[in-house]
Amino acid sequence: MSLSQSEERPADAAGGIGPQLRAMRRRRRWTLQELADATDLSVGMLSQIERGLSSPSIRTLQRLAEAFAVPVGWFFSDPATEATGPVWVQRRPQRRVLALPGKGMTKELLTPAQDGILELMLITLEPGGSTGEAPYSHAGEDAGLVLEGTLLLEVAGERCVLNAGDAFRFPSTSPHRFENPGSTRTIVLWSVTPPLY
Repeated sequence: MSLSQSEERPADAAGGIGPQLRAMRRRRRWTLQELADATDLSVGMLSQIERGLSSPSIRTLQRLAEAFAVPVGWFFSDPATEATGPVWVQRRPQRRVLALPGKGMTKELLTPAQDGILELMLITLEPGGSTGEAPYSHAGEDAGLVLEGTLLLEVAGERCVLNAGDAFRFPSTSPHRFENPGSTRTIVLWSVTPPLY
C-alpha cells in the first residue's frame, strides 16, 4: 500500500533532495514506476519530490535510501567540485563515503558529482566483508583493479580469486557478488558505467 501525501511530514523544505533523487534514479535507469514499486511510494509523490514540489518525510527518505542502498544523509550531501576548463575536480577531503553497516565494506566515490557515463570508486573490504550472499545485477559494465589484499569475485555463478595487481571486467547485467576471503583488508579501484550513485 502506497503512502499518501497526507502522511508526509517534511524532512526539510529545501529543494536539493529532488535533484539528488532524480539523478540517482536516472543513473540506475529506473522509471518512476520501478522506484515506486521498490519503495511502496506512489509515482505522483515521487514525481513531486523530484520536481521540488513536495518535501519527503524521514520515513520516505528511509525507504528511498533502502532502495538505493545508501544512507539517508546521501540525499543531503553536496560534495564540492571545481571546474578547471573542461575538467571537473573533486578534492580528497570532499569525497562522498558510503559505509555499509554489517557488510564490512566502505565505498568512496572518487568521481565528481557531475553528469557523466563513468563512475570510479575506491572499495575497502574488511576481512570477511562482502556484498552479501545474494548476487545482484544492473545495467552497464563493471571493471576494476585490486590494489591490496584478495578479492573473491563471483559472476554468473563462476568464482574467481584476484590478488593485488589483478584486474577484471564483466557485464553488470550478469548476477554478481564479491567478498574479501582473506585475513587482511582488501582495497579495489572499481569502475562502473553507467554511474550508480
